[in-house]
Amino acid sequence: MKKVVWHAWKRVEDFMHGEASGGLVLMAVAALALVVANSPLAPAYFEGLAAYVGPLSVLHWINDGLMAVFFLLVGLEIKREALDGELSTWPQRILPGIAAFGGMLVPALIYVAFNHGDAQALRGWAIPTATDIAFALGVLSLLGKRVPPSLKVFLAALAIIDDLGAVLIIAAFYTNELSMEWLGGSFVVLGLLVALNRARVGAVWPYLVLGAVLWVLVLKSGVHATLAGVALAFTMPLRTLQGATSLENSPLLRTEHALHRVVPFLIIPIFGFANAGLSFEGLTWGALVEPLTLGVALGLLAGKLVGVFGFSALAIRTGLARMPEGASWLQLAGVAMLCGIGFTMSLFIGLLAFDGNTALQEEVKVGILGGSLVAGVLGAMLLRMAGRARA
Repeated sequence: MKKVVWHAWKRVEDFMHGEASGGLVLMAVAALALVVANSPLAPAYFEGLAAYVGPLSVLHWINDGLMAVFFLLVGLEIKREALDGELSTWPQRILPGIAAFGGMLVPALIYVAFNHGDAQALRGWAIPTATDIAFALGVLSLLGKRVPPSLKVFLAALAIIDDLGAVLIIAAFYTNELSMEWLGGSFVVLGLLVALNRARVGAVWPYLVLGAVLWVLVLKSGVHATLAGVALAFTMPLRTLQGATSLENSPLLRTEHALHRVVPFLIIPIFGFANAGLSFEGLTWGALVEPLTLGVALGLLAGKLVGVFGFSALAIRTGLARMPEGASWLQLAGVAMLCGIGFTMSLFIGLLAFDGNTALQEEVKVGILGGSLVAGVLGAMLLRMAGRARA
């Protein structure tokens, strides 16, 4: 019996360490949410999310609280890669940076083209600009050796820059009315965090305690509370007074390591389950051709392909950047297509853009789910074709 349990646990551990695992779990959870939202359990599902626990509803605790931890991990990854990783030098940043810029600009322009006559719908212009790194890397990893390692590095770096862009967009365009008192308090706490950083304090708990206080203050200030996670991440030092960067003496690396399994296997699945539940009751074929739905879906599907691949090709052809080692143009196009999977961050921005407007949020979900699904399938097909062509 012990042997059976040990083998089962070993398989679970192997799965959790797999590159595709986070994406696979998210796919399964999104599918489960759709099933539950269209089953006899639907009333309990929606009422449970709307139920209040203390000052916030369950859905708000998930989207404002748990997602702050997700943004903490995003911030830690951005800082580590910028200081000591794939984005630490300008030659490494150029191609993914240009690709990420194109992959945000073109989808936004496509969305605006479909919704330019509707001032309310225009608030969602940033929805198709985001790439879901867990989904995209999950699909890429499932293709194994058909994809050169350089393209996985390229996609990861691009997605990290893309996440940084999403954070800046949320801070600049999706902030409610500000309370200067609470905002002032948050700056005081942020100053204390910077002081800890300057002193190269090696313990993690002072940062986390002040980070929790910062989250409350930011929540009350009108700035979206998840940005407290990013601010906390940027103040955590990569190196302490000991100098060398290692898991033992780096608060940043220790925190990132602790969250590396919690976020993809707990927080993101909970977010996905809470927000992907789309009820098909009353949904008509006409909803598929609504300007908002088309703007989101085609922004992800066509916008990411044209933006990421087109801007990358321009940078490579003009000599600003080099093609990822061992990659072909068709493989680059396949990865650009995978960038159209915009599940987590796109849903999050959609919720911010149309807060309280259930009808428009439903259209956003249709566009995201449809565009992401087609982008994932087409991207995988392009990469399989490219793999056969090079075989």
